[in-house]
Amino acid sequence: MSWWQALVLGIIEGVTEYLPVSSTGHLILTSWILGLGEDPARWSAVFTFEIVIQAGAIAAVLILYRQRVAQMLAGLAGRNPEGRRLLVHLAIAFAPAAVLGPLLDDAIEGYLNGPWPVTFALFAGGLLMLWAAARQRRRGEGDLDLPDLDGKTALTIGLCQCVAMWPGTSRSMMTIVPALLLGFSTAAAAEFSFLLGLLTLSAATGYKFVTGGGAMFDSFGFSPVLLGFLAATISAALAVKWFVAFLTRRGLAPFAWYRLVVAALLALGVLLGWWSMPAS
Repeated sequence: MSWWQALVLGIIEGVTEYLPVSSTGHLILTSWILGLGEDPARWSAVFTFEIVIQAGAIAAVLILYRQRVAQMLAGLAGRNPEGRRLLVHLAIAFAPAAVLGPLLDDAIEGYLNGPWPVTFALFAGGLLMLWAAARQRRRGEGDLDLPDLDGKTALTIGLCQCVAMWPGTSRSMMTIVPALLLGFSTAAAAEFSFLLGLLTLSAATGYKFVTGGGAMFDSFGFSPVLLGFLAATISAALAVKWFVAFLTRRGLAPFAWYRLVVAALLALGVLLGWWSMPAS
């Protein structure tokens, strides 16, 4: 992997990680275009790289939401009841993915990490967001905030997040959309999604680093991984600051239409033979 390929993938990861457009789907598509999936062993290393550089997106949220993170740490130490309550609800929301993620990892990479499953997920997610956007327009902006979150709601969002294990679906979409439908404000839904991502992405990144990090470094070395991490950190920080304001003003519909266009282009590309998965 060249330095510019690592840079491109890092930027794509950072920009798309917290947007409801599927960072994994975009990274898979970008990797195909860059010609990084020439054989099964190399493709596995590329997929590990794409997951590991999520650490950059994690770092961005830690920096941007450092006051909320400090509040939760104070809650963990017994000094902030509100922070402890939020941390408990994040743990509840994270639990389903923590259980199902390791169990389904091989099946996901073997059966869903391909052009048609990603295309379907992008398309279905676009339709879901159009429906959610129409419903939100009829009901108006929700008024619930993070202190209004309870264990049942946190578990519901956590179960929805598990659907995003399917590449192309979007973890951000599957946490923000349920929260909006349950009556939370746009800002609260986005913030809870970002904070939940700290746990979910950290677990996924750590698991993939342990199981595939050696092969990744053997294939690409250390420098591309570091460059991808730094690019993801900077681009994710910029994307998060922009995203909340845009989502509050414009809603989900622009992202939904974007997903449908990408899905159509991806399907056309596969049908015309522009890109394909390596044979396993």
